[in-house]
Formats: sequence, C-alpha cells, structure tokens
Amino acid sequence: MDPATSSTYSPITLNINGEKHALTVDHRTTLLDALRERLDLTGTKKGCDQGQCGACTVLLDGRRAVACLQLAVAAEGREITTIEGMAEGEHLHPVQQAFLDLDGYQCGYCTPGQICSAVAMIEEHAAGWPSAATDDVRPEAGPPPLTPEEIKERMSGNLCRCGAYASIAQAVARAAATVRPDADASAAENKEAVA
Repeated sequence: MDPATSSTYSPITLNINGEKHALTVDHRTTLLDALRERLDLTGTKKGCDQGQCGACTVLLDGRRAVACLQLAVAAEGREITTIEGMAEGEHLHPVQQAFLDLDGYQCGYCTPGQICSAVAMIEEHAAGWPSAATDDVRPEAGPPPLTPEEIKERMSGNLCRCGAYASIAQAVARAAATVRPDADASAAENKEAVA
C-alpha cells in the first residue's frame, strides 16, 4: 500500500536537535522507531520497549520522555533533543563531561538515556520540583538539597544493567554543581558521598 494515499499514514515534520526532518509515518510509529529506523539517530537506545528502563529517554520541550511510548505524530511541533544534540560542536554538555570524568557508564548502552534524563532532572530540581525523597515539599521551601538520596530517586526511572549507579549519581551531582551552581551548593558537597 502506498503510504502517501493511506489513511493510516501522515506526513509530519519533527524538530530534532534544532533541525527539521520531514517524514511520512504510520500513525503507530513510535518516536523511538522514527529516530532510529527512519532518521538514523541511533544514540537513543531501544531497551525494554515498554517505558520501564529509560534507555530511550529523550527531551521533549526540555522535559524527559521515553521515546518508546511517545508516538512520532504526537511529537510534531515539539522541540526534541536526543543525545546527538547535547554537545555544542566539540564541547560536551557538562553532564556528558561528568559521566566521562567519573566513569558514569560501563557498557554504555543506557548512557544516552541516563544523560538526557540527568539534564532534565537538574532543571527540574533547580525549578524546585519535589521528588519522593524530598522532605519539605512546600513551594516556598525552594529546591531541596541535592543529596545522594534525591539524585537516586530522581534518576530511578533509568536502569543500568551493569550497576554503575554510584558513578552515575556522582556524575549527576558534579554536573548539577557545574550547570546550576547558584541553585544548589549542596551538590558539590555531596558528589563524593554518593557511593
């Protein structure tokens, strides 16, 4: 069947890492499959394909999303950032650099999703969003200290089968202190205590 004449296909334009990509996709195509299979952006990994492991985490309008549960047609008009769009030229994003410096990976399969999640998590924390580990959830309390418990809870949607969690948490703490030094001085104090 010709996709151009089928009622189950639609032409869409996805804004990925600042570039527009025009595609015709089946309405059931996930964002993950569009990225990997149609656009050759294979940094976003397919893990469980059920939204449980976080390997396919990307940013949609700056917020975390698991691409395996997001339909490509529903992502039209949104800013999509994948791991390929994190660095600025040869300059790594502070989260990428912290993962590299502190060995926040082993096999590396989950790393793109971990990094995308960490970038959004740092912004969520700086905005004062509480987590299940936050003691004082009142808005006037502001961002909670970025303790090891906070980091672990906020990153809990991203699984690492190799078990590099201690290094991941240290990398997130270091990156948070680099990206948002004014928002949370406790990140720098806690980065070595995350083990």
